[in-house]
Amino acid sequence: MDTTYYNMLDTMEKTGVDKQYLDGWACGYLHNPRRGQQYVTEGYEAGYADGFGKVMDGYKAWTGKKAA
Repeated sequence: MDTTYYNMLDTMEKTGVDKQYLDGWACGYLHNPRRGQQYVTEGYEAGYADGFGKVMDGYKAWTGKKAA
């Protein structure tokens, strides 16, 4: 595993990013299957898309937000 993954998770946790976004980003980065539709949130979807696309600054829009 490359250190980029761990460094980004550490950065996002320290900045207080939305937990749903963080989970989605991690799953997308690792190319894991998406959650079942009943468990998908806006934050998770945004995180999954950013993680899958290796976007490293999208989390800033989700800092301080609470999952719905």
